[in-house]
Amino acid sequence: MVRRLVLGCGSLGGNLVGLLADRGGTVTVVTDRKGRADDLRSDGIAAREGDPADPSNYPDAVDLVIVGGQSSAPNLDAARAARDRFPDAPLVVYLGDDADPSVRADIDAIADEVIDPRRIVSGRILDAVGTSHTERLNRLMRVLRNLDGRLAVVMHDNPDPDAIAAALALQAIARRASVDADVCYFGDISHQENRALVNLLDLDLRVLDEVPADDEYAGFALVDHSRPGVNDRLPPETTIDIVIDHHPPRAPVEAAYVDLRRGVGATSTLLAEYLERLGIVPDTTVATALLFGIQVDTNDFTREVSTADFEAAAFLIPHVDVDLLERVETPSLTSETMETLARAISNRDVRGNVLTTNVGDIRERDALAQAADHLLGMEGVEVTVVYGLMDGTVYVSGRARGAKVDLGETFRDALGSIGSAGGHADMAGAQIPLGILDDVGDDSRESLATIVTDIVAGRMFETLEHATPTPSLDTDVAFEYPLDE
Repeated sequence: MVRRLVLGCGSLGGNLVGLLADRGGTVTVVTDRKGRADDLRSDGIAAREGDPADPSNYPDAVDLVIVGGQSSAPNLDAARAARDRFPDAPLVVYLGDDADPSVRADIDAIADEVIDPRRIVSGRILDAVGTSHTERLNRLMRVLRNLDGRLAVVMHDNPDPDAIAAALALQAIARRASVDADVCYFGDISHQENRALVNLLDLDLRVLDEVPADDEYAGFALVDHSRPGVNDRLPPETTIDIVIDHHPPRAPVEAAYVDLRRGVGATSTLLAEYLERLGIVPDTTVATALLFGIQVDTNDFTREVSTADFEAAAFLIPHVDVDLLERVETPSLTSETMETLARAISNRDVRGNVLTTNVGDIRERDALAQAADHLLGMEGVEVTVVYGLMDGTVYVSGRARGAKVDLGETFRDALGSIGSAGGHADMAGAQIPLGILDDVGDDSRESLATIVTDIVAGRMFETLEHATPTPSLDTDVAFEYPLDE
């Protein structure tokens, strides 16, 4: 429970008290404004009338001190007293318009955070007259407001938490523009964590069995992927209005609004930034989904993470249902996943630091990704490639840790000519149609498995043997969206 102490009750302190009282924890106010303490107590807020700079008016212990009087000199006195009384508590001090340079310098020296209204106003003005962030948001809102009907926010097939969360956030932003939006996807959601996210948050997602009719939606948005027909089942010629993704593709992207930034760890980070800059407070569902999306795509802030990812998390955390997040993070494994993992271990082929394994027929594609993750923990293994057969297609999932090659580029080089392949430096996937090989009878499944192994494992081992080192972080390399993570 957070214990907050507010010293002084000027315009800032008065506004803060009401907001803080609605949050968890306690709020104690010390004010020298006559009658103000009585008013606060009548609203159920613990308040004392007295000198904010007198420690005898303070409670025994606090976790946060906010000095919010109207004038800077009294605020400095209160800040000094609070710092002496609670040396370990974070100290936030309001800098009034009457601050002279010496008082300003003293407050800057003693406070952990200074709220300077002039600086805030200047920042708002600069935003309003055309920073890159503001220009970007203005373009997005113009595109949304120009839609004459519903918007389809389309995730990639078999969406992961990052795609789901980003779509929910864009739906909330569309609502700000008075546009109704549906969160849509083709395929299914089979990964345990992904299903847990949808079920525990009780998300209303639309599964598309076929391409929507021409008059059903006034516009289409793509999140966490960037081209229609590539990892979704929209016709490639579909007109796209909005694209937001952190996997810039090799091919050109056409849309009325495009935001492709590879310098962040998750698309959810971009949407969290939008919400913050638009002044939209995310509800618990959206905030929890966004934080989980960032956690998953950055592997708990250890993979391809940026300052923006941490800033987005800091913005989201106050609005997250922590208990629900923990339940989403630790779903139980299905029997199918356990069986796939067992076959992956049994059938593994390890050469040097590379492990490949054919798990045979599967019912859940995401079991491959989970097996690839688990096998990466084996001693001496830095690259895992797990593949299996379903619905006439060979699905391949790969993971890398500490490897000196770019796994996404390796997948493209090894398997792109016979299927679709791509991904990140440490996470990649591929889909290979079996074609005529799938016509063999049940008595030939063993020979089919041998052929598939020869093709997939053979190409992967050969390509990895001759692969070029992973490019440095400052090299401008574009990545195709991973088809199976």
